[in-house]
Amino acid sequence: QVQLVESGGGLVQAGGSLRLSCAASGRSISSYTMGWFRQAPGKQRELVADITSGGSTNYRDSVKGRFTISRDNAKNTVYLQMNNLKPEETAVYYCAGRVGRRTVASSLYDYWGRGTQVTVSS
Repeated sequence: QVQLVESGGGLVQAGGSLRLSCAASGRSISSYTMGWFRQAPGKQRELVADITSGGSTNYRDSVKGRFTISRDNAKNTVYLQMNNLKPEETAVYYCAGRVGRRTVASSLYDYWGRGTQVTVSS
């Protein structure tokens, strides 16, 4: 089993930055595809970015150029650097992992953290 714990969320003004961390325990996630999802109140959970075991990254269009996903396998941790945040990006951000190829389908991820709240004020 893999346990994922997110941290780094908080309140930030529009245009500000946050760096989210996802620390894994239980086993190495180096072979996993890891993703960051977010869910705003009343909306569906959506994939923000993912990174494969080989380091290939993928982003939803609205965050390209502003968000960066990375991983440190030695620390068993995945990061999401978020710059120039917008109020509409207020949501709970979740880290997730799966054994297999990348997918936008949250239901196909095997492991989930409990999430960290990101609030962007205007």
